[in-house]
Amino acid sequence: MNQKENPTAVAPAATKFSPYQKTVVGLLAFLQFAVILDFMLMSPLGAMIMPDMKISTQQFGLVVSAYAFSAGVSGLLTAGFADRFDRKRLLLFFYTGFVLGTLWCGLAQSFESLLIARIVTGLFGGVIGSIVLAIATDLFPLQLRGRVMGIIQTAFAASQVLGIPIGLYLSNSWNWHVPFIAMAALGLLGGIAVLWKMQPVAEHLKLKQEHSAFAHLLHTVTEPRYLVAFATTALLMTGGFMLMPFSSAYLVGNLGIDLHHLPTVYMVTGICTIGFGPMIGRAADKVGKFRVFMFGAILSIIMVLIYTHLGPVTVPMIILVNAVLFLGIFSRMIPFQALVSTVPAQTQRGSFNAISASIQQLSGGIASVIAGHIVTLGPDGRLANFDVVGFVIVGTTLAASLLVWRLNRDVQARAAQAAAAKAA
Repeated sequence: MNQKENPTAVAPAATKFSPYQKTVVGLLAFLQFAVILDFMLMSPLGAMIMPDMKISTQQFGLVVSAYAFSAGVSGLLTAGFADRFDRKRLLLFFYTGFVLGTLWCGLAQSFESLLIARIVTGLFGGVIGSIVLAIATDLFPLQLRGRVMGIIQTAFAASQVLGIPIGLYLSNSWNWHVPFIAMAALGLLGGIAVLWKMQPVAEHLKLKQEHSAFAHLLHTVTEPRYLVAFATTALLMTGGFMLMPFSSAYLVGNLGIDLHHLPTVYMVTGICTIGFGPMIGRAADKVGKFRVFMFGAILSIIMVLIYTHLGPVTVPMIILVNAVLFLGIFSRMIPFQALVSTVPAQTQRGSFNAISASIQQLSGGIASVIAGHIVTLGPDGRLANFDVVGFVIVGTTLAASLLVWRLNRDVQARAAQAAAAKAA
């Protein structure tokens, strides 16, 4: 694909975004914000949902994992068709279902209803992230993707700065249902903006497509060079799904942070981390994606061990620990996403990202269930065995680092071969 074929793409030598590209990145970041906030809300609201619905940590872990499992199934079912449609239309279809599912979560009055609502939300929401990544890969060359992924990943911090504190405020003022209803209303406005501002993303449709959707899925799943990327994704996702669902209960029950200070913790931590995304993205483009990833892996290992072994602390101390922990997490995920975006062929980007998202959600769901069985909630409100979760995360991070080293080696080898062939 060249500049003449697609006016929305950047030229290979470009180092700055055009006005339209800035708009696209902003829209993609908002969509990621909505999807991430939907998952992130379950964590701080867990301290309210569990006593309100009188459910155990195992049941709450099931509610969290239900989204993950349904999202994983949805990704596999969608993968065969993901490269057969205009990516904008595909995005709007799944985003509409996601908004409706979020509204259902807000209206749920029982454990069973909430569980079903999370399944429906996962069926649609679990595919959105993969479409966002496919669009970003289609429209931006490798030398800009670190910054693109960095901006998109600021949605994680923005969900803390804006979404979680507001969600906690609404839930403290009324109840835990209100944040989901408010998010559905905000999501509707975002969908309208995408419909109005984003141009079609269909250049991949001009290339030769496989006739069978099943064959397309099979060829993507069985491509040897994709398997390392899929395995790495599975390992990297276990950390968030094991740690985050119980973070609010851990902060309140074990570290002595009261419910009214939770919004402050999340908001200040988010303000500290919201600047990390673009900075890490620029560093990944300039210093090297693998080097930045290894920095993040080492830092996250150190901070996970510190975080999961804390005792009662002050609010400023937990904010500092959280901020550095998220710096490590961001420094892993942003360069990894930029690096892995070079792996699939253009005609397989949709299916590759859908399968990757499916693996991410399924592995995350398994991790959430495992964490729910490792961690127990005592009668005094304290979580037991949270340190064991930390050790598991350290192990998966070390294994993922080895796979990323191999992935980076293969990417560099293919780039060298391509340069040699072009020179010849």
